[in-house]
Amino acid sequence: MQKETTQNMPNRNMKDILAKTVKTGIIKSNLIPMFAGLTLALYTYGLNPLEKIPDILFSIIGTASVIASAGVFNNLYDRDIDAIMERTKNRPTVTEEIHPKTAMFLGCLLAVIGIGALFLATPLAALLGFIGLFFYIGPYTMWSKRKTVYNTEIGSISGAMPPLIGWAAMYPDVTHPAIIGLFIVMVIWQMPHFYSIAISKYDDYKAASVPMLPVVKGFKRTYRQTNFYLIILIATSFLFYTLSLGLTLVSLILGIIWLILNNSSSRKQDQQKWASSMFVYSLIYMTILFSTVIIYSIMGMIFG
Repeated sequence: MQKETTQNMPNRNMKDILAKTVKTGIIKSNLIPMFAGLTLALYTYGLNPLEKIPDILFSIIGTASVIASAGVFNNLYDRDIDAIMERTKNRPTVTEEIHPKTAMFLGCLLAVIGIGALFLATPLAALLGFIGLFFYIGPYTMWSKRKTVYNTEIGSISGAMPPLIGWAAMYPDVTHPAIIGLFIVMVIWQMPHFYSIAISKYDDYKAASVPMLPVVKGFKRTYRQTNFYLIILIATSFLFYTLSLGLTLVSLILGIIWLILNNSSSRKQDQQKWASSMFVYSLIYMTILFSTVIIYSIMGMIFG
């Protein structure tokens, strides 16, 4: 059996191994909401972007490094269940293309670099980076992911940190309704997004005994709970009203479309089709919303 596993191991260079270990795809996708929070803070408080270039660079380096560190520790801790799941069985931590001690060192190094870089921007940004990293490693990866059906909700706290970090790196106060709105959007967005993944990869999660909502409570409960979170997501749109009616309408329309899509797809009782459409739309939702925030902020700084 061991001989067969060795023969089927992917042939990858060090660059590919590191990319899979730190999860570069997740890093890139999380830098978009971070940059949205960053640009929104610059516009909201009338800050000069040229004077903030060092802090912008520190926030990019810091956020990317903290997320990379979280990815390494997650891969390292989860290699037992990753070996069971089809979509994760070829991760370098599973195939041992990267040694566990090397991965541990890499994760610690990235954490120090990330939190240190964020601290150079503002201490609050560093604190938020640390909180995000802690929640992802401890409450999510090491506990809730294997113990409770609410693992997605617990993990969403760390997943929603990037816009807060971006904002805090520019202005050390995260009590403005607009950034609170972006944070809540990021929290709520993750439930429909990861529920769709859980249904799409239902057999994987069931085989690995990971208590995702559709595995434990079934598909109908997942549809209903998705509706619940989408209604909250729609209501959250009004937090943007203090800043911009346009952003409010964009968020509102995107949320309503998502709610309609969920109900029209779920009635057809085709789980895979539902999962596919919800997953794709979740990406469209985030891309449009955060791109709109970034464009709105930049245009406001240029013409405001």
